[in-house]
Amino acid sequence: MSAATMPSIEPASPHAGTAASRRESSRQVPRLGFVGVGWIGRHRMNAIAAAGVGTVAVLADSNPVVLGEAIASMPGVEPAGSFDELLAHDLDGVVIATPSALHAQQAEAALARGLAVFCQKPLARTAAESARVIDAARSADRLLGVDLSYRHTKAMQRIRELVAAGDIGDIYAVDVVFHNAYGPDKPWFRDPRLSGGGCVIDLGVHMVDLALWTLGFPGVGGVSSRLYAQGRPLQAHASVVEDYAVAQFDLDTGAVVRLACSWNLAAGRDAIIEATFHGSRGGASMRNVHGSFYDFIGERYDGTNTTVLTQPPDDWGGRAALHWARQLASGMGFDPEIERVIDVAGVLDEIYVR
Repeated sequence: MSAATMPSIEPASPHAGTAASRRESSRQVPRLGFVGVGWIGRHRMNAIAAAGVGTVAVLADSNPVVLGEAIASMPGVEPAGSFDELLAHDLDGVVIATPSALHAQQAEAALARGLAVFCQKPLARTAAESARVIDAARSADRLLGVDLSYRHTKAMQRIRELVAAGDIGDIYAVDVVFHNAYGPDKPWFRDPRLSGGGCVIDLGVHMVDLALWTLGFPGVGGVSSRLYAQGRPLQAHASVVEDYAVAQFDLDTGAVVRLACSWNLAAGRDAIIEATFHGSRGGASMRNVHGSFYDFIGERYDGTNTTVLTQPPDDWGGRAALHWARQLASGMGFDPEIERVIDVAGVLDEIYVR
């Protein structure tokens, strides 16, 4: 994804009333602006356009080459020279896929103009920043969504159903893992002021969310962690970000969650992505297949027996964005479920000893 210019928060657009009026009718397909149209931004844009649940109206990106390629792929769309220029258009919502340091300010600016927001994870760099954005969405009564996409895999949907039904008993331990044999290709990822952290906030955020979401967001107790950069332990408030992390936190249900994540790990494959739930009457796991970033299998474990719950193919990548766009088209305003993002961000703050 590409960086976009830092916005200045200006008075509401003269178009805001028109957009608000449009939102009152579920008969309208939302007009959307996209800021940051690198790989992830374009993928979400294409998913929404292909499903017909939103009109791709305006695009902005600080990289003119990236912007030009996105414009060429979507005939009829308008370019915007900046984020502020994009906000001045007649829109219903904005999809944000820019560097993490921009997320909170851009989301607040859009919400202040009466626009719904769908933001690439993390919503913000800290729990306090996340809470501020959510407060803005609540005050404006506007829909706010975050791209926690792994929730929408068939494997995790099925596992959550099993857990909720008590089919594998009481969950007493959860192991979540996300090792990436590569790493970010943009310098801002490795600047803690811009990213908010390293592999934990980039990859671990998904796994912490999956653990809490699957279990219905129980309270979180003590959190312990060890962070490393190129094999050396990091102290709190380090000037570099971690590329390997392990953490453990307790839940008020009595269960324990264990997290491991990394960039550039010599893992013998592209990635290791797993979320395993150990229950008193069995277990269940989502895991990637053959090191893939995209193909997942869902399994249930009973003693030494394995039952396959789901398997590829599963086109899950754009489902979080589609869910948000459909909610917006239905006229939905603020959804209190977004407040759970603060719970996840709070765990990350504890991992980082903030």
